[in-house]
Amino acid sequence: MALVQRIPISSSSVRNWQQARTNLSPICCLHYNTASSSSPFTEKHSVERYQRDQWLYKAVEPTPPSTPSPLPFEDEVFVRENDIASQLPELKKLLAVLREKRVKGCKGGDCGPGDVYLVGTGPGDPELLTLKAVRVIQSADLLLYDRLVSNDVLELIAPDARLLYVGKTAGYHSRTQEEIHELLLSFAEAGATVVRLKGGDPLVFGRGGEEMDFLQQQGIRVQVIPGITAASGIAAELGIPLTHRGVATSVRFLTGHSRKGGTDPLFVAENAADPDTTLVVYMGLGTLPSLAQKLMDHGLPCDTPAVAVERGTTPLQRTVFAELKDFAIEIQSAGLVSPTLIIIGKVVELSPLWPHCTKESSCLVESR
Repeated sequence: MALVQRIPISSSSVRNWQQARTNLSPICCLHYNTASSSSPFTEKHSVERYQRDQWLYKAVEPTPPSTPSPLPFEDEVFVRENDIASQLPELKKLLAVLREKRVKGCKGGDCGPGDVYLVGTGPGDPELLTLKAVRVIQSADLLLYDRLVSNDVLELIAPDARLLYVGKTAGYHSRTQEEIHELLLSFAEAGATVVRLKGGDPLVFGRGGEEMDFLQQQGIRVQVIPGITAASGIAAELGIPLTHRGVATSVRFLTGHSRKGGTDPLFVAENAADPDTTLVVYMGLGTLPSLAQKLMDHGLPCDTPAVAVERGTTPLQRTVFAELKDFAIEIQSAGLVSPTLIIIGKVVELSPLWPHCTKESSCLVESR
């Protein structure tokens, strides 16, 4: 039985939200400044998120936590549980409407389930969407979207479509992966056209394979619409070829995630330190110091060029170039935050921005 049908509403669970609460190294920071300082993505407790999903809160008016500082873990758990309880009545109503629409539209009494589309939205710039992605987004009944689907992409949905935020950040998952599976299944079984929006490409560190496997086992047809993964989009933005004759003969994508939130990356093989391979690290801010040290321990030269790009391809992009030995320190000094993509390898030096950074110990390039 699907999730929306089996979670009970408990009046005791719905309370007021306001109760919750070195010197010559090539180093360069690029800042793309705009008049707005708001994030191009959906932050977990942002006003924009609740405005966008306001159809879910007709029974209980949502009040996002007012403090900008991180909430304690216990309060985050309360906010998540309260959020889900507040959304449930409207989710059930939408399911009922979709089921009724499905029955009325059936011919011959044989009503099959709806389709689920796993759609990649690229690294943030809406102009990097494929034509097929735009068409599917505009035809959806319900769209489940992640944190790293940019606000500009979400402006493309049809007026009568419904949005549901299912994003995850470190320490806060608005929905667990299992809950996302069940939501996709519930609405597909009701005959809806369901779109699962993911930043980048659904099948590159996007857990799209897990969702596809689960739904196919339940008899739901799943179509994957690829997106430009962050590695390609951001490298192109900086003029970095991921492979280049005589410089890099291969490219390797790594996850920077650690087990149980530790500081060590999941896996760094000795062959990841190949100087002829470009390394692209997703979700690697927290584990970068350990990763960089292990790469050097395995033989990657300490002067290997590297770049970290925060919020790549968006107006708020910030970029730090440095040699590997100084990389972690310079990123920390710049205060980069998630999402940040990391590229390590000799191809980074081919960026037209890299020579500007070698003229002095640091430089700032602004684009207005």
